[in-house]
Amino acid sequence: MFNSVIEVENLGKKYLIQHQDAAGYRTFRDTLVTNAKSIVNRIVHPRRSSQKNIEEFWALKDLNFVIDQGDRLGIIGRNGAGKSTLLKILSRITEPTTGRIRLRGRVASLLEVGTGFHPELSGRENIFLNGAILGMSKHEIRRKFDEIVAFAEVEKFLDTPVKRYSSGMYVRLAFAVAAHLEPEILIVDEVLAVGDMAFQQKCLGKMEEVGQSGRTVIFVSHNMATVKQLCNKACLLDSGTLLDLGEPGAMIASYMETTVGSRTADGQKNYQHLKGDRRAEIIQVIVNDLEQGEATVPIFGDLELALQYRVLELVEGLQFFVLIHSVKTGEVISSSWQKDTGQYVTPQEPKGTVKLKFTNHLLPGKYVISAGMYAGEQCVDWVEYAESFVVENAFVDGQKYDRRPGKISFPGHWYS
Repeated sequence: MFNSVIEVENLGKKYLIQHQDAAGYRTFRDTLVTNAKSIVNRIVHPRRSSQKNIEEFWALKDLNFVIDQGDRLGIIGRNGAGKSTLLKILSRITEPTTGRIRLRGRVASLLEVGTGFHPELSGRENIFLNGAILGMSKHEIRRKFDEIVAFAEVEKFLDTPVKRYSSGMYVRLAFAVAAHLEPEILIVDEVLAVGDMAFQQKCLGKMEEVGQSGRTVIFVSHNMATVKQLCNKACLLDSGTLLDLGEPGAMIASYMETTVGSRTADGQKNYQHLKGDRRAEIIQVIVNDLEQGEATVPIFGDLELALQYRVLELVEGLQFFVLIHSVKTGEVISSSWQKDTGQYVTPQEPKGTVKLKFTNHLLPGKYVISAGMYAGEQCVDWVEYAESFVVENAFVDGQKYDRRPGKISFPGHWYS
């Protein structure tokens, strides 16, 4: 009997990217002449013309790993690391260019909102359609039908066409079908971020239950605390290569370390813009006026964060926020939201700076800062793991004191 359910050997995926020559205004005559030349070039130099302006891009390169039955694997990495491409290959949506994968068992995938649903059919009809796509018999679907509907919380809209569903309702129903029809391998992308917090926790509980029942879960998320909570293994991808696979805490710490220190070829900070419409964007986060190196602060010392931003399009009522993560777990330990103060920023064009000053109550250790901007309910920019800082051990009566429990410490006012 095999313990492994997924075996990946020398896996690679190549895409061909065609680049078009930049051109300004062109007349109809210019277009005819260009097309005629192109036809002649293809006849005279067939090999040369076919390769012109085409670039090879390897989304995945030489991946090798094995996943055992019952594993809950988190896949983490920067945007463009190859996470979604890997899931599409594991889900048999796309074929690999090199290497091979062995899957033992039935696979259910939830990669995009509404995947496998027909918009004109009702929720009820789509449960049977999606179940059939996943390889289930009508008897199996009927046996699980009530559980699926109860989990998805869409009883009132069961006979409504799903094209009228909100994105949250789509996700609830799609996840309920995929998780309840008992696949041996359940693959879930970041789509759970669409649902509300209560439903996300409900889904995480269901995925833990799936793993504990001996089935396998593959999970991609930018939420490191969720990966830590759900998964017993994690793999770190970067630019299509597998950097490491192991215990989630170690992989998360490695990911956060490499992300914070990342720079572009010209030496600029390579910030990861997680989401937002980018009408304005964070261009630099500076801790305690230190533009190079890593800031160090004691417990109860002052921290000042400078958020430098660039305005690309006028935004009314721009509001900033800051999240502070633990490097050990990826968990958000603390946060600050400008909207809580009732203060708003009139953007300075084309660039501006907003500063946040506060007293540090975090315990000794290393922390990472994410920052971003909102306008109303719309996310404008969200920079993940922009900068880091270190909190020093406390000194009491001249001696180092580092045995404080908890996540934060406060001096308070002691009296009798």
